[in-house]
Amino acid sequence: MEVLNDEFYMQLALNMASGATGQTGVNPVVGCVIVQEGRIVGMGAHLKRGEGHAEVLALNMAGDRAKGATAYVTLEPCSHYGKTPPCCERLISEGVSRVIVAALDPNPLVAGNGIRRLREEGVQVKVGVLEAQSVQLNEVFNKFIVTGRPFVTLKTALSLDGRIATHTGHSRWITGAESREAVHTLRHRHSAIMVGVGTVLADDPELTTRLSVPGLNPTRIVVDSKLKIPAEARLLNDSAPTIVLTTEQADEKKSAKLRELGFEVVACGSGDRVDLTIAMESLGRQGINSILLEGGGVLNGAMLEAGLVDKVMLFYAPIVVGGEGAPSAFQFKGPDEMSSAIRLSRVSMQTYGDDWCITGYPETKAATAAEPTAVAPKED
Repeated sequence: MEVLNDEFYMQLALNMASGATGQTGVNPVVGCVIVQEGRIVGMGAHLKRGEGHAEVLALNMAGDRAKGATAYVTLEPCSHYGKTPPCCERLISEGVSRVIVAALDPNPLVAGNGIRRLREEGVQVKVGVLEAQSVQLNEVFNKFIVTGRPFVTLKTALSLDGRIATHTGHSRWITGAESREAVHTLRHRHSAIMVGVGTVLADDPELTTRLSVPGLNPTRIVVDSKLKIPAEARLLNDSAPTIVLTTEQADEKKSAKLRELGFEVVACGSGDRVDLTIAMESLGRQGINSILLEGGGVLNGAMLEAGLVDKVMLFYAPIVVGGEGAPSAFQFKGPDEMSSAIRLSRVSMQTYGDDWCITGYPETKAATAAEPTAVAPKED
């Protein structure tokens, strides 16, 4: 039996917030529960940028019962005017007497100001209830709002011996149906999906979300320094948005043709290969806050080695492929000594049918503008 306490009500709020992952744009996912004299009187979750925040929706449900109540909020109530009014002022005006907050908002426009404002008006505030869960839930927002760069999740399916295809290049299907359904859920929850042109040429993927229920299609991003992408590629023949990352040296006629077809072509760097660091900065300026990287081993390796990957999800199938020349999940020079290998922290495992997924966070220093920038691999 669950114990009725602050953690219980905060968990309800976190569960509601989690359900909206992937559909709030650059905004965080937030849940709110309002409790009056032991009874839940209001609940709400932020669902879409520009629409009501979780606190507002919960207060609307609570009505007059919000006066003297306790509000459980998964993220510090905002204190500034954006597309909607500040939530802390609404909590104050409705007479909420106590606010329990899971985590502070790293947004410089908030960053403790919401808590300070509530306390100035005599509202009791408690911070840090299930904080780790809230921080994990908003890992995309937390990075994007501070750095302006998208949060990159590298996902790949591979055999026990680290192969992503046979020596002939055949790769369908490595993992089972349950894993593929999980991956399509990841696509729904990311604002963009990124591959190299080599993947397009080899697999001709759609890069859309295909679930048993309707899902959101991410923006497709193709790293293509030489603009090798064929006009008949399947991802160029539907309505989902597509961005082609290339260089200033790319053939202008090819660029113009792709633009005529309705696709965005973005030059990232003046060299002969896409500057991946510049690409991340450019995509961030367009409001792309999260990327699911589904590249081949060379692009995966380039992104990982450059410190541009925030999270790794490896879906292992219980098979051994072998084969001389069979491609691996990561292809890059690598360190001279094992002690310098890229290590994952906060590692967890989850099973999907006969497969299992290893999730972890690379312990690498992210590239900065002052450092040498990363470029896409030659076999992009």
